[in-house]
Amino acid sequence: MMPDEHRRKFSEGEPGRPLGAYLTGPFAVSGRSVIRWIRNSGASVIFFFLAFLKIFRTKQFSKIVQQVYYIGARSSMIIMLVGLFTGMVLGLQMYSALVNFGAQGYLGTLVALSLIRELGPVLAAIMITARAGSAITAEIGIQRISEQVDALATMRIDPLRYLISPRIAAAIISFPVLTAMFDLVGILGGYISGVLIMGANSGTYLFRVQSSVEMKDITHGFIKAVVFAVVVSTICCFQGYFAHMRTDSHGAKAVGLATTSAVVLSCVFILLSDYIVTSLLI
Repeated sequence: MMPDEHRRKFSEGEPGRPLGAYLTGPFAVSGRSVIRWIRNSGASVIFFFLAFLKIFRTKQFSKIVQQVYYIGARSSMIIMLVGLFTGMVLGLQMYSALVNFGAQGYLGTLVALSLIRELGPVLAAIMITARAGSAITAEIGIQRISEQVDALATMRIDPLRYLISPRIAAAIISFPVLTAMFDLVGILGGYISGVLIMGANSGTYLFRVQSSVEMKDITHGFIKAVVFAVVVSTICCFQGYFAHMRTDSHGAKAVGLATTSAVVLSCVFILLSDYIVTSLLI
């Protein structure tokens, strides 16, 4: 098609497609994406509340304990490993910065408050998402596409009560415990790098940790951990439970895409909710 003909066809509009369609096309695509996101967000909130109310039904304790072991206990090693090296890196970086001002005595304060207020809850939540959240999405997604969830409904077993509620309850229990573990091991890592390697005073480090950390700092960290638990468990369970309704794929590929979406969305909403909670608590 010649350039002049192309311009004439665009200005006049193709048969059956008015000129306005060319102008509004990009906005229509973005609008559909925003509407889909809002619809999924509302459905996720309703999904969480329906599952949360079913936590307090009978015969839930054993399932919750099983999920606490899977989400919490089996994630403890990776949490301690990441917490140790995070604290060691903080100790090295902060000691190198503080020694220039002769303020290396405040190393314990900076390491402890950085971990307890921010890095502990956020990094612990991201690591749990990577290890347990992805597995939850994949497990529920496979059960959905293999019609095991439909089989539960056929046997008059509520799928939300049986599959989702124990995982949400276990996440709410496990996240604060793992966050506390991350904080403690991180402070130990800061001690190893700052005191044993760089040569900071041991008594000063421990005194600054003890004197600078207040109960409100610990409480704020636990509040963030609970919020992250709700966010991660809801997103991961929602993506797996409705994997069969994805429009971009079906079958096993839908489970893979649902798992990827769950991890990415969880990490994004962890950081977003961290900012919101911090702005409310500060």
